[in-house]
Amino acid sequence: MTCVNRRDLGLLVLRVGTGAVLAAHGSQKLLGWFGGGGIEGTTAAMQAMGFHPPRHSAVAAGLGEAGGGVLLALGLATPAAGAAAAGAMAGAVAVHAPAGFFAQGGGYEYPAFLGFTAAAIGLTGPGRYSLDRVTGHRFDQPWMVALAFAGSAAAAVAVVGKRAKGQAKAADDT
Repeated sequence: MTCVNRRDLGLLVLRVGTGAVLAAHGSQKLLGWFGGGGIEGTTAAMQAMGFHPPRHSAVAAGLGEAGGGVLLALGLATPAAGAAAAGAMAGAVAVHAPAGFFAQGGGYEYPAFLGFTAAAIGLTGPGRYSLDRVTGHRFDQPWMVALAFAGSAAAAVAVVGKRAKGQAKAADDT
């Protein structure tokens, strides 16, 4: 009989809490749940924020948050889940950065915290109480950590960079 390990229990609580917040946030974007705009409202918001193509950006952000959140909560494919959520939050940080750090002024405090937490879980692993453990860590291999985070970072840099170039061009045109 195994005894309860506080570290694994702490990871479970952190994973489920962070994953639930991310899943709820993403489902606002994708499905319009919890007062969200759904895919159409999110597409319009993405266009207004300078993301192109806006619909693809809306779907990617929603899937990164909702999908990453659900997988984090379950502790399944934890490296990919953490990387996907962190990448989505990098885009949100870029949007909120001009307003400074603190959330009460519209800053990036909240998405940065979610992104760093998701990344930390993805790097640390899901702990004993997870579907990754049940599956023999089939989707939680060391090489997956490097691949997932490299892919997510590259995508975030490309998307945020494309947005910044578009905003600079729009500013030059005015």
